[in-house]
Amino acid sequence: MSTLVRMDDAYCETPPPTPAPEDAGPPYAECVLCRKPTEYPESTKGSTLCPVCAWQEAGRTACSG
Repeated sequence: MSTLVRMDDAYCETPPPTPAPEDAGPPYAECVLCRKPTEYPESTKGSTLCPVCAWQEAGRTACSG
């Protein structure tokens, strides 16, 4: 015998996402390739890449055998 438990529909609901404020966090450095904001602060020394350009650059250097 199995007992089925009826789940409340509210249990599975997820709350709506809350938008992040536009001025959240410190000023971020621009990507040196596409000029989009990176996850690094402006005070970071050296060339900063956004996550997309960093991933593409890693793929290029890994396959440049």
